[in-house]
Amino acid sequence: MQRRRGPLAALALAVLVAIAAARGADASIHEYSGGGFAPRANSFFFHGGSEGLFASDPSSNSSASFIRFESVTFRRTQESIARHEAMQQKTGLVEAIIVEIQDRSKIGGAYLHSDAICCTPELDKEKSCKVGEVIIQPNPDNPDWPKRVQTFFNGRDEEANMVTQVSINKTGMYYLYFMFCDPQLKGLKITGRTVWRNPQGYLPGKMAPMMTFFGFMSLAYLVLGLLWFLQFVRCWKDILQLHYHITAVIALGMCEMAFWYFEYGNFNSTGNRPMAITLWAVTFTAVKKTISRLLLLVVSMGYGVVRPTLGGVTSKVGALGVIYFIASEGLELVENLGNINDFSGKTRLFLVLPVAILDATFIIWIFSSLSRTLEKLQLRRSMAKLELYRKFTNSLALSVLVSIAWIGYELYFNATDPLSELWQRAWIIPAFWNLLSYALLAIICILWSPSHNPTGFAYSEDTADEADEEGLSLVGSAVKGTGDMVNMHVFPEDKRA
Repeated sequence: MQRRRGPLAALALAVLVAIAAARGADASIHEYSGGGFAPRANSFFFHGGSEGLFASDPSSNSSASFIRFESVTFRRTQESIARHEAMQQKTGLVEAIIVEIQDRSKIGGAYLHSDAICCTPELDKEKSCKVGEVIIQPNPDNPDWPKRVQTFFNGRDEEANMVTQVSINKTGMYYLYFMFCDPQLKGLKITGRTVWRNPQGYLPGKMAPMMTFFGFMSLAYLVLGLLWFLQFVRCWKDILQLHYHITAVIALGMCEMAFWYFEYGNFNSTGNRPMAITLWAVTFTAVKKTISRLLLLVVSMGYGVVRPTLGGVTSKVGALGVIYFIASEGLELVENLGNINDFSGKTRLFLVLPVAILDATFIIWIFSSLSRTLEKLQLRRSMAKLELYRKFTNSLALSVLVSIAWIGYELYFNATDPLSELWQRAWIIPAFWNLLSYALLAIICILWSPSHNPTGFAYSEDTADEADEEGLSLVGSAVKGTGDMVNMHVFPEDKRA
């Protein structure tokens, strides 16, 4: 028991850490709470965030696209203050550099054949830049970009404040860096926040299409649920227990898509991410994924078809489900809050690995169970059940192969786009999993909808009756194991396997 509690406690702690870190999370609002500057070449920098922003459209009634600096404060050390007199002006310079990712090579002295980032006295003599400032190569097509916003300390002031707004007139992935060149400012701290807004709202550019997508998916699940409910009512006298599980998966899918749509809608209109809705949406996603995997596992074991109960493995299946739910919940929180609050790669990796390992455990256990179930059905000459499980196995194998292929594409996409230059296409990655999941669920609901002939595939101790199964129609039959097959759709949702 102690061995089981260890991993479970660690995963629970990870979820609590993610929730605590996300408690003050805002949408396209990057918070700075006393962060320090890191040295690079002859400069010191602090990454202020990055977002995909669309250009303002003067022909529409939408708002302008901008980056707004709100109460950004720089605080220097007492050692730095002591080097200056009270009457001195401009005793320290901090620059905010906003650069569109395609223009990143314009920052620094590469075009001057120098490795320096800050202007040196030698370069200053050549009239190429001003000493003490970050070197920015002029853009002949747009002289104001990359954008430089300067903030000066005066006299012996400990703090310097920055309040301004920068309009975005070109669609692109923008990076913000706070930088200084004066070594005397070493130890500088930054507080405050920046607000990034697109013309249609506060959703980051790469997330904006998902709101429309979730709206369509909510309607799609509603239509599927309505059709399933009508068939459910028509054959309610012949409903099996597993039909309720299919109903639960459809209901969870509807709630999940609806919560995500409302979460994104509130996110877009207010600029704040509502923690209550986000947690509900994340929880519905984690619950649906967990239940789907568990049902897929028990169906693969032949529950209700070749065995009446799970026997001694019930506790193991339940424990695996609980651990998977906790791990998935933590990962979903980081996935959906990390876009804004810049969770570190190590934090995300700590939560991705358990989910990947657990998914691999599910896959191995499911296919090994399917192999044993097919063997038992073949020995018993239960041809109708055998045909059903063969279709089930083939469909599951196909979904896993498609999932692996798409994961390969994801890895290729991320490897070839480390700086998010293809941010306008990034939404396709998560959308694909939801579409494939829904498509498989719809197909399964059509093939194994409730029927007036449900008993031919239910578990029976009298194997002599199994010969009559061949006369039953597989198409549209409400078999005991078929309902559970709906849960195969969860594997395309596995984005981190």
